[in-house]
Amino acid sequence: MDFIVAIIFGITQGITEFIPVSSSGHLVILHDLFVLPIKNDLVFDVVLHLATVLAVLVYFWRDIALIIKNLFDRKDKTAWYIIIATIPAAIIGFLGEDIITSYFRSSYTVVIMLIIVGGLFFIGEKLGKQMKDYQELTWKTALLIGLFQAIALIPGTSRSGITIVAGLLAGLKRQQAIKFSFLISLPIIFGANLFKLPDLLSAGLGIDEYFVLSVAFLAASLSGYVAIKYFLRFSERYSLHVFAYYRFALALALAGYLWWLM
Repeated sequence: MDFIVAIIFGITQGITEFIPVSSSGHLVILHDLFVLPIKNDLVFDVVLHLATVLAVLVYFWRDIALIIKNLFDRKDKTAWYIIIATIPAAIIGFLGEDIITSYFRSSYTVVIMLIIVGGLFFIGEKLGKQMKDYQELTWKTALLIGLFQAIALIPGTSRSGITIVAGLLAGLKRQQAIKFSFLISLPIIFGANLFKLPDLLSAGLGIDEYFVLSVAFLAASLSGYVAIKYFLRFSERYSLHVFAYYRFALALALAGYLWWLM
């Protein structure tokens, strides 16, 4: 049963980290439904997030290699835009993580943010001119996307969803907004979990727990890779509206579930 729960968490994290339906929101719901297969919640979350970092690295390795190669190329400032877009969430996450965890990590918050960000999808699709590639951003628009990314610290928001909306409002083509969203996920997710690695190394886990973590990591990384691939294909032809409707339906179902528990 522990391995099944690990696979459920892993696949959920892998898929929802990249499609704009909120990975944190889904994990909050899973935490209400299942008991984690290991004792240390923090360690489990770190492993799942590092798995999604691996998925991005593997899928976009050519883009990442080119970005690194052009780091000091005056004509290509993509690397610096990624850094700029990372700064707001890094600062707010470092200073306010305890507050966010204490006051916003609840199913009620998830319901509210599922609805709000779902509505923003319609606004982004309606107002976004969708004319630019992410290489054509300015430092100001990169910072704007970064500020939107900081909002994703609230469960139920969706880091990918809110940054895709920001990219659309900045004039990016839908696919380009999605790609930039995935690329800026690397430093923020890896950096946030880098500080938690000592907890992972000192957790004192048993052999069975390491096996469970390995299963969850594999499930999250594989499902994350697949999610990136097919979400990009989907976005070539379709808008974000379907994800907005999914968010509304999930919010309604979760609200009904919470009401039933009262």
